[in-house]
Amino acid sequence: GSIQALKTGDTLLRIFCEDKVLKAYTNRDALYNADGKTNVVASNATVGDVTAYQGDYGISKNPESLVKTPYNHYFVDVNRGKVLVLSGEGVRPISEIGMKDYFADTMSSYVVKAIGTYDERKNEYNVTLNKAYSENNQYLPTEQITVSYNEASKGWASFKSFYKTQSTSPASVQGLEHGISQNNNYYTFFDGHIWKHHSNE
Repeated sequence: GSIQALKTGDTLLRIFCEDKVLKAYTNRDALYNADGKTNVVASNATVGDVTAYQGDYGISKNPESLVKTPYNHYFVDVNRGKVLVLSGEGVRPISEIGMKDYFADTMSSYVVKAIGTYDERKNEYNVTLNKAYSENNQYLPTEQITVSYNEASKGWASFKSFYKTQSTSPASVQGLEHGISQNNNYYTFFDGHIWKHHSNE
């Protein structure tokens, strides 16, 4: 499948394709010995040896779901109904931690966007799934769900309700537009407005 996102870190380039996640050395390359083992050497090649992470997972066509934290990359594979994390251990499905059937059912149809954001203060990956039916080339909004995976507890912490669904205009299909963490504060964007979380105002 096509390349949907690229992330750099240290001497590795992580390549998120529709159906696979790959890694490649940058400014280094791998030389293969006769026994199949590799030696890493300095190289002026921009991208060196490319290998795939284990598992038949990709990022589908939802690069907006990708979030990088200091230790992990979180993303969604809508085609397979999985929420995934790429860490030093490789790619593993975190949607299987008590939510396997829920995500498989929710992502089985009509998902138009899968937005990933990270709340630094709570150490949570928030994944927002926007669903909409398409009729006569017009999107009819149906629902938006936001679910949070907590890094500390290694589990799904809660469902969130910080979005609006009152409008029936095509713009409301987008709902939550994005979210960022800045200086230990978490902000989301909706309808041209910035919302600060964890505040009583």
